[in-house]
Amino acid sequence: MVKFGYEKRLEAVKAVIEKGLSQRAAGKLIGANQIDVQNWVRLYREHGEKGLQIKGGRSCYDGNFKVKVVEYMYVNHLSIREASAKFAIPDPITVRNWKHIYDEEGRDALFEGKKKKPNNKPIEPKLDIKTHGDLIAEVGRLKMENAYLKKLNALVQKRIQQENGKK
Repeated sequence: MVKFGYEKRLEAVKAVIEKGLSQRAAGKLIGANQIDVQNWVRLYREHGEKGLQIKGGRSCYDGNFKVKVVEYMYVNHLSIREASAKFAIPDPITVRNWKHIYDEEGRDALFEGKKKKPNNKPIEPKLDIKTHGDLIAEVGRLKMENAYLKKLNALVQKRIQQENGKK
């Protein structure tokens, strides 16, 4: 993901607001996409130039703030992007996640810490060294048995062919 400094953000926003360029055209001007420019314009309109100085990255928000944002969004009929700009949250996906948690699990779930995603990989039991050695020995024995049975099968097939040839 390309990061844009304050000056580039301001340049794109000014192109939209003062020059009347579309958000897509302003984005092309600096090499950004339309969605980024759209978010910057909202932040600028809500907070002025200070809104463009908001740093992205990971921020830690407490449960009260999360609930406040989601409930404010519902009461004032704001979109996720509008709420994100109103509360100066750099990434609207953060607000979308809070809304999803609020809708699915209730407001109290926003006070809980981040839940780890379930790992779908099967858990391999940790074996002690003795068991590990036993397994390696068993594999060796099975390889020898397999080789013996293949040889025996080859001899039986050869004998059957010889008997069929004599008749």
